[in-house]
Order: sequence, then C-alpha cells, then structure tokens
Amino acid sequence: MSEKIMPQHLARKAILYVRQSSAWQVANNLESQRLQYAMEAHLRQMGWENIEVIDEDLGRSAAGGVTRSGFERMVSEVCLGKVGAVCAREVSRFARNSSDWQQLVEVCRIVDTLLIDQEMVYAPRQSNDRLLLGLKGTLNEYEIDLLRHRASEARVQKAKRGELVSHCPVGFIKGGDQVLEKDPDRRIQDAITLVFSKFMELGSARQTSLWFIEHGLSIPSRTLRGEIHWRRASYAWIHRVLTHPMYAGAYVYGRKANVTCYEDGVSRQRTRRRSRAEWVSLITDSHEGYVSWGDFERIQLMISSNVLGSGTGSSGAARKGAALLTGMLRCRRCGRMLRVFYKGEKGEFVRYACTVPTMDTREARCIAFSGASVDAPVAAQILHVVQPAGIAAAVSAYQQQTVQNQEVVAALRRDLEAAQYRARRAQTQYDAADPTNRLVADELERRWNRALQEVQAIELRIGEETADGSGPVVASAQEFESLAADLEAVWNDPAADEGIKKRIVRALIQEIVVDVDADTSEVVLVIHWKGGVHTSLRLPRRRKGQHSLQNNRETVEAVRILARICNDNMIAGVFNRQGMRTVHGNFWSRSLITSLRHHHDIACYNVQRRESEGWMNLSQAAARLGITNRTLRLAIERGEVKAERPIACGPWILNRQDLESEAVVRFAESVRSGRKSPTVPSPLQTSLDLSTT
Repeated sequence: MSEKIMPQHLARKAILYVRQSSAWQVANNLESQRLQYAMEAHLRQMGWENIEVIDEDLGRSAAGGVTRSGFERMVSEVCLGKVGAVCAREVSRFARNSSDWQQLVEVCRIVDTLLIDQEMVYAPRQSNDRLLLGLKGTLNEYEIDLLRHRASEARVQKAKRGELVSHCPVGFIKGGDQVLEKDPDRRIQDAITLVFSKFMELGSARQTSLWFIEHGLSIPSRTLRGEIHWRRASYAWIHRVLTHPMYAGAYVYGRKANVTCYEDGVSRQRTRRRSRAEWVSLITDSHEGYVSWGDFERIQLMISSNVLGSGTGSSGAARKGAALLTGMLRCRRCGRMLRVFYKGEKGEFVRYACTVPTMDTREARCIAFSGASVDAPVAAQILHVVQPAGIAAAVSAYQQQTVQNQEVVAALRRDLEAAQYRARRAQTQYDAADPTNRLVADELERRWNRALQEVQAIELRIGEETADGSGPVVASAQEFESLAADLEAVWNDPAADEGIKKRIVRALIQEIVVDVDADTSEVVLVIHWKGGVHTSLRLPRRRKGQHSLQNNRETVEAVRILARICNDNMIAGVFNRQGMRTVHGNFWSRSLITSLRHHHDIACYNVQRRESEGWMNLSQAAARLGITNRTLRLAIERGEVKAERPIACGPWILNRQDLESEAVVRFAESVRSGRKSPTVPSPLQTSLDLSTT
C-alpha cells in the first residue's frame, strides 16, 4: 500500500475509468478490456471497498473531438468531493488532449483526489507528482499525434503506389494483389456501361437519370455489408458513376478531405471535395475500366460545361423552354451572359435581356430584345450548315432510335433473367422445407409467389416494349432523302423536341456576341462557330407593341389586295379554303377580317370605288376582252397579261388600265380572229401510232 493513500481517501469511493478509442477496438481488442477491468482488484488490494466502474465511453476517442459523457460524470463526481481516487490502467485512458487532462489534474488537486494507474499512485497536491502528471499528459497528447501522423503517412505512401484499396465502387471487386477487377455479374456490367452510353447520347447526367426512371430500369447499389441490391435510379448515383475515375480504369485516392468546423460551440466533421491537383494519388490504366481515360475526360468537360457560368464558353445544359439560344448569348457591352425571360399566360413570349448590371450596380440594363427576332434567323443559319449532312443525320437518328429500343429490351431481359433465378431459388427452398412446419413453409411460399409476380411484371414490360412489331421497320433511302430535304419542316414542327434543337445549337456554336444598334433599330449578332468561323447578322428589332401573335405581312397584304374586289365574307371564305388560320389557330370570320382591316387602315370593299379604280376579277376581265377565262388565265401564267393573285386558291385581280394596254389589246384581237395558235391540243387532232410500223 502506498504512503500517499490516507484514511480520508479510503473513506471516499474510488472510480475505475475504462475506455477504448474506437468501436473496432471494442469488438476486437478484448484483452485490453480485460486488463482495464482487472484494475478493480488492484484498487481493492489498496484498501478501497466502494468502487464504481465507469465504462460508458467505450468506443469514444479521448483526443477531444467527441463528447465523453462518462468522463464528464467522473469529473463532476470528483468536484463534489465524493471520490478519493480515480483509476485507469494507463493515465492516457483519461485524456489525450491537454484541456481535459489539465482540468482533471487541477480538480483532483483542489479536492485532494488521487490518480492511480498500474505503476504508481499520484498525489496532485505534491509538486513532483503534479510535474510528472503534466509531462505524462503532454506525452500522451504527443503520442496520439505521432501515431496519427505515422498511420496517415503510411496510408499516403501505400496510396501513391496504388496498393491501398479501402473500398470498391459498384461494378468492381477486390482481386488478388489489391487490384480492382470488374464484377463478374454481367447484369451489373451492362447497367454501368449503359449509363456511360446514354450520357454520351443525351449529354446530361440529369437527363440520363430521367431516361432510366422513364423506362423503369434499376441500378445496382452496395449496402454497408457489401451486398448488392437493385433500386430505382437516382441523379446522385448517376453523377457519382460518371465522375468517379475508377470507372475509367484509374486508381485514385484522396478526392475528399475531412474538415473540422465548429457549430454552436460543438466541433463537427465535414467533408469537402478536393480539386484534381490536390488529390493524393491518380494512376491511370491501373485496372480494366468501363470507359477509356480519354472518354472520361470528355465526360467531365461535358458535365462542367452543363453548369451555366462555370467557365469560359460554358453555355449550360439544354433546358426546357421555347428559347433556342438560352445560355448562348453574350452581351458585347459588359461581356456577361444574357438571361431569358418567359412572359404570357403559358410562357409563349421569349425575351433576352442583360440584367446583371442592374442587379449589381443598379445601373441601366445593357440590352434587351425579343427572342422571336433572333431565334428564327439563327435556326436558319444552323439548317443551312447541317443541310449537306441531312441524309447522314436522318440515318444516324434512325439507327440511334433502333439501338435505344434494343438497349431497353436488353436491360429488361437481364432483369428478367435475374428475377427468374430468384424465383427458381425460392422454389428450391420451398421444396426443401418440411411441409408440416407451416410457419416456415408459409413464409417460403410467400417469397416464391413474390418472385413469380416480379417475373410476370418484367415479362409484361418486355411485351409492351416489343408490341409494335416483331422487328424494326427498315426505312428506304428515298424516305431518308425526303426527310433530309424537308429538314426545315422537321425543325419547325411543333412536336419537335426543343431539347434536341438546343443540343444541336450547342454542338455547332461556341457562343453568340450580341448588341443592339439603336440608330437602325437592329440586333447585331456575331456567331462564333466551333470550327473557328464567324458569321455576322443584322436583324430588324421588334418595335414597341410588336409580338409573335400579330398577323404576318403576307396575310395583311393579301387582305389589302382582296379588298379591292371582295367583301369581308368572301375574304374569310378564301382564307378558310386555303387552310389559313388565325394566330390563335382559329378559322377566319367576317368580324376578324373587319378587325384586321381596321387595325391596318385598309379600306373596305366598295362597288363605286371598284368601278372608279377599274378593279375586276378574271371572269369580268375575260368578258371585257371577249375571250374565255381559260385563255386569259394561261396568258397570265405566261406573263403576257399583268394580274395579281395573293392566295393560291384565291381570285385573280386585274386592272382596267392593264387590259387597255397595246399588247393586251393586240393579244385579244389575235385570239378573237383565230390567228393565235390554240393553247391546248385540238380534240380533232389524231395521234400517230408508230407501233405498227
């Protein structure tokens, strides 16, 4: 028994503090636990009968990063003067940081509590023991830092050699010599390969995830126990696969770093992503990957360019909306990207504006103009560029559609194969069970039925995908040529996908520098093509009050011409027979024609004005000349008689002054006198049949 132990110490209780630093140590270092608990017998040999064991800090580090409720309770008991000694097998069990250690030593000095380890007894009120305890606390803190540094350096050096494989992403397993190998499950391999192929086709991680969700395709995921289970696709999983270098056959370590931050006075560990220059190790071609390193670099560039404003030339991913040039227009005055605004009840009006100076410095905005002024001309430029490759594009689109359908069916067939395996396994388990043990047999039967239902559901999905026909329909070369020739109609079709149009724009154009010329009321565009060529355009800017729901100039001019000989009812009938519709898609009526005339200051039809100005239709003009309607029409088509016809199925409009010209009068006389050769073959003319000669 030590001479430092006094009766007042034995009169109070002793506390045995037991701690291990991690849950792994608690589960595996069992001998260390036994040695720490054995200190209770050591305390009894010293004379203590009332001994309390505090072991609630098992699995908690003493370095100061986590809260230790057991240590705090021990210190509070010491402060109350109820403890004569605190014991641990090593004093490092108490604390590994100076703040907790010095607090414990100071409290023990004040209330005269001893500290005991397996070697000796310390009395904090004695200066020599207090000095020794201070040195031991400093050494304990230094020791934990040294151990951490050694372990960290060892991991870094092993990682730089590419030998440290802490975890395997989905699609890989750990092979011999710490080398990653592809998962032998072909279903997992095909699912990951499909992720990369669909991204290269769609150009967006979010669109790829939506494609998987739309077609009901599952993705593999690994649980904490290392088991593979299939679940619904998510954007986070797709993005993680696309950005992980290991899928490109590269070994990587140190992509993330743990950062300690303090929130509400409590230290918390946060994870942040490092830049590639900060990675600890990056070794390309270290194992077999799902894509090449060059394709992986191209994928990273595509993902970064999808983030609007992430770098020079970044136009962002193609988003929904009618604006064709979203993220492509750059202000010539301030160098910032223009924003797009949608107006109207359904967002049918598009407007581009540079509003950043207004938000930043409250200055007047640089430029703003209607989207209808620039979208259509830029689309015309793009169609002019891609027109020579129209046939190749049509064939490529057809092939991609065929491959896409085949990919969906192939993925569903792999799911069916896996579901059938689970059903056979459930059946085998059910057959092997004792039928008299209904508790087990009922559960196995339920699992078997669930597996069969899953097989049936996948078979129905496959039937839906292949319901259109037994095989793909082969298109002819003439169909592809006609589709390429009518590329403009395909582009302007309301059913055309806006996202595909925007991706075509981003594939051909780097950016468009735009400005507004206030003097000429024009929008000035400089298109920077990705091949290095620049195209300048000056487009008329819409004036105040103009919008996309206004009648076009051709319609207004047709009403202006037809109003010379037709009333509003007749004009509406001509428009409807031609298949023309209003800007809202409705049929024309007399009131709509009247409103259009009034808005554009077009005089209504008047018989007196028609007679005074000399306007007449084809029949009236033919009667005036004394010839047939057909003869006059053919002469008009040959250009011998001047006439106007604003609509293809509408009436011809002629003027009396044109009919009184010398050339027309001479033509009419020649027709009436019979000197003019007939315009059509005579029915009396016989054909010469040379087949009998």
